[in-house]
Formats: sequence, C-alpha cells, structure tokens
Amino acid sequence: MEMSYYSINNLRTMEIIDINSGTKLGYIKDLKVDTNAYKVLSIIIPSQKMAWFGKNDDLEIPWEKVKKIGIDVILVDGSDYMMDKS
Repeated sequence: MEMSYYSINNLRTMEIIDINSGTKLGYIKDLKVDTNAYKVLSIIIPSQKMAWFGKNDDLEIPWEKVKKIGIDVILVDGSDYMMDKS
C-alpha cells in the first residue's frame, strides 16, 4: 500500500462527504491528535446547527471513520459520528 502525506493546511481545504448519504459535511476545523502515540484520533468540523446562545456544537468524526482521502475530498462513514461536547 502506498503511503500519502498531507499537510494540515491541505486537509483543511478538502470537503468532507458522508459516503452513506452523499451529504457534504463541511471542512476540517481542527484535528484531535494523540501526542504520545503520534496519531490522529479524530477530525472536527463545525456543525450546521446553532445551539443555545448562538454557540455552534462541533461534529467530531473518529479517524477510523475516514475511508478515503482524495485529491480534493475526504470520504467518511458518517453513520454514527458523535458530537463534541467541549
């Protein structure tokens, strides 16, 4: 299997799409990284819904749900992604 490397800035320009519904989820806002294990744990994208007091809840998708990183899109299995409560 060929390894590909992407910069964080490059990843932020790629649109995230749910492979189950074809829904465009948005763009990466942040990455959650395990600095001890040197690996990405999840991607965080802004939610489309507004919460109380105008605060947006972010959508956190575990890295294991990332199925493919293409030239300009990231395909994820969004069937059971979780909400970030931080």
